[in-house]
Formats: sequence, structure tokens, C-alpha cells
Amino acid sequence: MFDRFPARVITRASDLDFRPVDAPAREEPRRVLMASPTYYDVEYVINPHMEGNVGRVDRLLARQQWAALRAVYEGLGYPVEVIAGAPLLPDMVFTANQSFPARLPDGGRVVVLSIMRSARRQAEVPWFEAWYRGQGFQVARLDEFRISEFEGGGDALWHPGRGVIYGGHGFRSSIDAYGALSGLLGVPVLALRLNDPRFYHLDTCLAPLDVSTALFVEEAFDAEGRDLLAACFDRLIPVPIQEAERGLAANGHCPDGRHFVVQAGSVVTRERVQRAGFEVLEVDTSEFLKSGGSVYCLKTMTD
Repeated sequence: MFDRFPARVITRASDLDFRPVDAPAREEPRRVLMASPTYYDVEYVINPHMEGNVGRVDRLLARQQWAALRAVYEGLGYPVEVIAGAPLLPDMVFTANQSFPARLPDGGRVVVLSIMRSARRQAEVPWFEAWYRGQGFQVARLDEFRISEFEGGGDALWHPGRGVIYGGHGFRSSIDAYGALSGLLGVPVLALRLNDPRFYHLDTCLAPLDVSTALFVEEAFDAEGRDLLAACFDRLIPVPIQEAERGLAANGHCPDGRHFVVQAGSVVTRERVQRAGFEVLEVDTSEFLKSGGSVYCLKTMTD
């Protein structure tokens, strides 16, 4: 069966000779990993959302918002594991970025560590490596002499329930990373170039909801990327650019194919997702929007 879906990187719809819905099934992880927001703040600018927000975080409110998001996942039946935040690492709270956990073809658990683009964030990775080692994961590193950057689950997203990965590149991850990732995990990667700095990670402009449905921000992709996404999902729901930028509406998360957790206030996106048959759970992540992150950025799913 896997011979039909060899490990490779695909960049164009014309090269896609399968439908992701037909790819081998993948069991969705059932645990959530978050990092405590003890030291969260905006201390520097590495994306457009941070501009004008240095020193403007209400840290008490941020902790309350983080706790409320944790409670949403627990209410959906997902146990939440917590890594303690570390001093001098204000962005450690965005746990989608430092790693990419997965299953190997033989069923073993592996985590691919990130190569963070920002020097300020590189020190976050060892904290996650220690946690994964403590959980019995095999730890894999990409070749930093060949691959300049890879920001984990911020740019690498699984097709829901299938052994196919979408890989964003252009701002925080190198396309070269996906050849290595594909070979390691034995699955195809569909590479998508990002062309708008407001949507610097793939998880800010693409939100797979179920095996046939995804939210996307049309303006964040080039023509090849839009064509590739259209070939992969039967239903592509566009997110209005205003809601995508101001509320990071495409940075919501659908962990179970039924519930979509998203920043409150994106009215058009909420209505479109509801019409598609999903239950929308709105949360307030306004303090984290000041750093350019919301629901999806604040968690990683692990086995």
C-alpha cells in the first residue's frame, strides 16, 4: 500500500498522482503539549504582528487566556501535558514551533527537532528535547549543514487522519527540510510556498479540519500552492483577509474532525465553518495575537 505513496516532495498539482484522502490511515494523537506562559512577553520583533507590541503584553491576562485554552482541550477529552516556561525565552509558549512529533513506519515514536530561524528562539529547543526523551521518544535532528531552518509543527501539518504532510516554506522553514522529513517518516510532503510575511508559518494560513475540508488564506499562497491545495481538499473554505490578519482565524485547530477551536470575533469564518458542519469553540487569545500566535501555535499534539 505504501508503494502508492512513496516518500517525496511535491510542489505542483500536476505532479500529484494521488488523493490525500486515499493515503494510508494515520491515527491522530490524543495528548496536547503546552508550555506555561510564565515568561511570555513581546521582547523583540521577528514578525509583522509584533511590531508596536514590545512590552505591551498583559501577562496576568495572558496566563488566564492560556489556562482557558487548556481547559477547552481537557473538556474535549485531550489530556494536557505542560512544559515549564524558561527565563529569557518569552516565545517558548508557542509549542507548535520547536518540534515535530510523529510515528515512524515501524510504529515507533519519533520527534524531529526544529532548527529555529531566530537566534533568540534557538535555546527553546533543548527544553523540548529533554521532555521528549523523558517520554521515550526517539530524537531525530536534521542536518544543519544542509538545512538552514525548520520550525516544526508551525510549518509542517498532517493531513487529518492520513500519512501526508503539508510543508510551508519561504519564511521560517527551508524547502530542503522536507526532503529529509519525508525520507525519515516515509510519507510524501506537499510543499507550499508562503508569500506574505503576515502569514510566516503555514499554521497561520492553513487549517485542515477533516479529511476533505480545510480553511485557508488565499492571499498567503502563490498560484501553484492554491492549485495544489485545491487538488487535495474537496472543500476549501476561504478566510477573509481581515480576519486572517487581525484574529489569526486560520490559526484555529480542529483536533477531532468535529470541533474547531478559534480566536473569538472572526464572524465570517465562524459562520462558514459552522455551515460546513463543525462546532466552533471560540476562545480569547488576544494577548498572544500580539506575538503573532493563537490557538494552533500554543500547542503540539503528541502520542
